Amino acid sequence: QVQLVESGGGLVQPGGSLRLSCVAAGSIFSINVMGWYRQAPGKQREMVATITRDGTTNYAMSVRGRFTISRDGTKTTAYLQMNSLKPEDTAVYSCGATSITGFTYWGQGTQVTVSS
Repeated sequence: QVQLVESGGGLVQPGGSLRLSCVAAGSIFSINVMGWYRQAPGKQREMVATITRDGTTNYAMSVRGRFTISRDGTKTTAYLQMNSLKPEDTAVYSCGATSITGFTYWGQGTQVTVSS
């Protein structure tokens, strides 16, 4: 079992920045990929960014160049640095951790609202 706790969401003006954190606990040795996903009202959940155990990253085209995903040295915490935020980035952001078996654990989500 893996437990994930996100933090760092909030309200920010367009062009602003936020940093999300996701702390993993439990069977962290089984985690292969950690990622951030988001779901806006009326839309399906989409991948924002992922990072593998060896540090390989992948980004959605819509956030490339603006968002950066990283993990700490212990690989228990994943971060999402979000810069140049746009109103269309408004969504509930969830952390996901995929184990070596392919099962994905989810955090509770954190709201990000970009509005003036």
